[in-house]
Amino acid sequence: MSQEGISLNKYISGKGLCSRREADKWIESSRIKINGQVAKKGNRVFEGDSVSIDGKALKVEVKKVYIKFHKPAGVTCTTDRRDRTNIIDHIKYKERIFPIGRLDKNSTGLILLTNDGDIVNKVLRKEGKHEKEYIVKVDKSISPRFLERMSKPIPMLGTKTLPSKVKKLKKDVFKITLTQGLNRQIRRMCEFCGYNVLTLKRIRIMHIHLGELKVGKWEYLSKEEMNGLGSLFVME
Repeated sequence: MSQEGISLNKYISGKGLCSRREADKWIESSRIKINGQVAKKGNRVFEGDSVSIDGKALKVEVKKVYIKFHKPAGVTCTTDRRDRTNIIDHIKYKERIFPIGRLDKNSTGLILLTNDGDIVNKVLRKEGKHEKEYIVKVDKSISPRFLERMSKPIPMLGTKTLPSKVKKLKKDVFKITLTQGLNRQIRRMCEFCGYNVLTLKRIRIMHIHLGELKVGKWEYLSKEEMNGLGSLFVME
């Protein structure tokens, strides 16, 4: 740990307990203390400091794991165990992990999970513009006009989508590559253009492909896939 210390949320996420976002919630609810004093957002942790949650010292530091999962339809990308469709109970991994981002409950395909809260923050960062690729089936034949409109900015949720890459695969199936992740973005884009999504499958996140991974199965990222994440591990 440097003389400048480390941000509290980063320190907590680095213990493999949660993402930085969730750590902020813990801090805001006064569950975190530094050297016996209730912590606040923006606090930093220095060498020799004692950090606790709910009165218990944060000493746990587990080996970082990085997983890719072929999510079936009907599974919800939440860590809330009260939701019977939550992704954590579905995978049944032996240690605490959490999804990086989301995939709609009715959508299928690639989602990444980890216990590294630091990398979650970096992957989700808007300015990173990480590509995500999807295969989408709609309810009617795809026209050239539809492809053109889908590739250009579309008003949505008080903003506009970024330009996207769109390619027709079959009469009612297309591939789309996005660099942002607005809520139900592809479904809303299609509705704006007069189409309804029947099925939606994510096949790639950055350089990581779904490949031949079967529905409902998971596997650790390969050495090559991990190497491709190299820039995200640079310390801030």
